[in-house]
Amino acid sequence: MKEYAYYPGCSLKSGSKHYEESLLPVFKAVGVPLNELDDWNCCGATAYFSVDAAMAEAICGRNLSIAEKDGRDIIAPCAGCYLTMKKSNAFLVSGHAKAKKVLTELKNAGCEYKGTVNVIHPVEVLVKDVGLEALKAKVTNPLTGLKVASYYGCQLVRPYTDFDDPDYPTSMDKLMEAMGAEAVDYPVKTRCCGGSLAGIMEDVGLGMNHLLLKEAKRQGADVIVTLCPLCQLNLEINQKKIVKKYKEDVKLPILYFTQLMGLALGVAKEDLGFSRSIIPLEGMWAKLANGGAK
Repeated sequence: MKEYAYYPGCSLKSGSKHYEESLLPVFKAVGVPLNELDDWNCCGATAYFSVDAAMAEAICGRNLSIAEKDGRDIIAPCAGCYLTMKKSNAFLVSGHAKAKKVLTELKNAGCEYKGTVNVIHPVEVLVKDVGLEALKAKVTNPLTGLKVASYYGCQLVRPYTDFDDPDYPTSMDKLMEAMGAEAVDYPVKTRCCGGSLAGIMEDVGLGMNHLLLKEAKRQGADVIVTLCPLCQLNLEINQKKIVKKYKEDVKLPILYFTQLMGLALGVAKEDLGFSRSIIPLEGMWAKLANGGAK
């Protein structure tokens, strides 16, 4: 199986440790080696491109250069990191005069980049490289009885549509079904969660999160899974405020898709970061108690 350079980004080493804690054992279980990118730096997040575009391209270019020297494509689990890296990669190989200038500066700094690296999301690797049938064959604790709403957010499939539909992606849904869960229809799966709005325009941010939670509840979901650290944070930590504001119980566990995958693939739940959940998981465990994952 092909080896990848694993780019964790800042979130998976801090507030979203449960993403990394579940991602690494899942990839080990399916036989895909992940080698953490040596001496990686922050991607600058999406906001930095509005502050200093050239510098943003350059700091992403440094990561791409390191991966290129290792001869590996980059896996970027964080949706924000994935987007900024893909955006930078496309820019740096565009032949644009500004891109050539950035590449020259990178070369002068000992970070030459020739444009041979692909930036890939773990979902794409699991669905395309490993394959759904192969994943099904590895399931030891099927997620029987669990209804899952897969939330992609706005950065994974837009503007780049390399591996899924930009309006109604299904890759994560298929992964959940391969693990034995029921993927509920979730029409708002690519609507923005508001990003940082909950911190600077709280009413707007809470409203956007409320819509996402309410729709998942309406569709009968027991849990929402996502692949974006900021989406996971927003949907989880704002639930108490949302319930108070809208006088409606829309509380749901917000997990990373890799946590449920790890559970189905036989990884001990103590090793998948479930203890970091703010929303109680008793309801989920009860649903899984009858013949599913323990």
